[in-house]
Amino acid sequence: MTRPVRGLVAAALGRRARLRWVHLLLGGALLMPYYLVTNVLVAVVRPDSGGFLSTSLGWQFAIFALALVPGAATALHPLVRPLVSGAARALCGVPGAGLETGPSNSWAARGRTALWYTLHLLTGGLVSGVSLTVPPLALMLIAVPVTGMLGGVRMPWGLGRSGASWWLLAPLAGIGLLAGVVALSWAAGALLARCAPVLLGPTAADRLAAAERHAMQLALRNRLARELHDSVGHALSAVTLQAVAARRVLDVDPEFVRQALAAIETTTREAVGELDTVLGLLREEGPTDTAPAPTLSGLDALLDRTRAAGAALTLDAPTALDRIPPVVSREAYRIVQEGLGNALRHANQARIRLRIAVHDDALEIDVENPIEPTTGPAPRRRGGGRGLPGIAERARLLRGEAVFGEHEGVWRLAVRLPLSGSAQ
Repeated sequence: MTRPVRGLVAAALGRRARLRWVHLLLGGALLMPYYLVTNVLVAVVRPDSGGFLSTSLGWQFAIFALALVPGAATALHPLVRPLVSGAARALCGVPGAGLETGPSNSWAARGRTALWYTLHLLTGGLVSGVSLTVPPLALMLIAVPVTGMLGGVRMPWGLGRSGASWWLLAPLAGIGLLAGVVALSWAAGALLARCAPVLLGPTAADRLAAAERHAMQLALRNRLARELHDSVGHALSAVTLQAVAARRVLDVDPEFVRQALAAIETTTREAVGELDTVLGLLREEGPTDTAPAPTLSGLDALLDRTRAAGAALTLDAPTALDRIPPVVSREAYRIVQEGLGNALRHANQARIRLRIAVHDDALEIDVENPIEPTTGPAPRRRGGGRGLPGIAERARLLRGEAVFGEHEGVWRLAVRLPLSGSAQ
């Protein structure tokens, strides 16, 4: 057997072809309830059709066509698409990436699912009928040389004047019928496999919903990254500076060392609590009750930790910070936290001035610290960090703005957040 012939036989009788034939038989089985109900209704409405299960071939084909209508109506249910998509993926050999496994949320998707379901019932009914009726006839034809019978009638050994013998023609006709059944099943299965990605694939609405879900996931990941950077990063910077300051005065100022150690303990405990909150979000457990997101009402503790790191910090802020909307207050706290941490990490002498002003329509935050060189020129703040871009991103989410940069030896961070603006 040549290679092309072996390839043709494998395509027609291989595992994929057999699974597609099973899928077509499933379509024929699904068609039967619609067919029987339609048969009863036609017998009631049109008694001249011959009654229930009429033997008229024309009426049977007409009932077969009418039975597809309630089948299509059934497929309009949203949950039909995941069922038929699963069957097409498992039995038709259609890649799962090309099929939509979610419910049909739009009428366009329901219509396409109904069209696919109708095509499945149609091809499945035809192939099932042919698979049930043609093979017995083919086997009788193949057996004619042995039995000399066809349908209970003894056949003559000659065929007219041609002299052809039934013992030769009948088996060839039977083999041809079996080959026709295989070819019909293969063609119908290939048709369904080709139509599946078109009719069961994602619609424009599905693609838009998937894009929105992807955008939400990216936004959540960015938010968690900002939280980790601002909370844990600030805590590590503060702890490092507190430990360095304590080591330098260990022998001359024990009281300062005790304060620094206490500040390190408080900072790490709060950082662990905030880390648990973020990890809970990553595990889709939701925020924990033990470590709520900090707001400006907890600003005093943040300032104490900053001063314990050796910074000379001055504050100019109103007393009514608890009246700021919670969303704005949370983001403002993180901005102040990153601003102070940035000053601790980069300033040669950590002399920081923090100003918070609350107006009728906006909250303003200013963080300033001088850049005073010890020897040589003042060090420049290098790019590539995530703190300042994170501040700008937080401001944009609240429809605010953030400006930062160095001017005349002073580094300044200025942020304006609208009080009435909702997050984008």
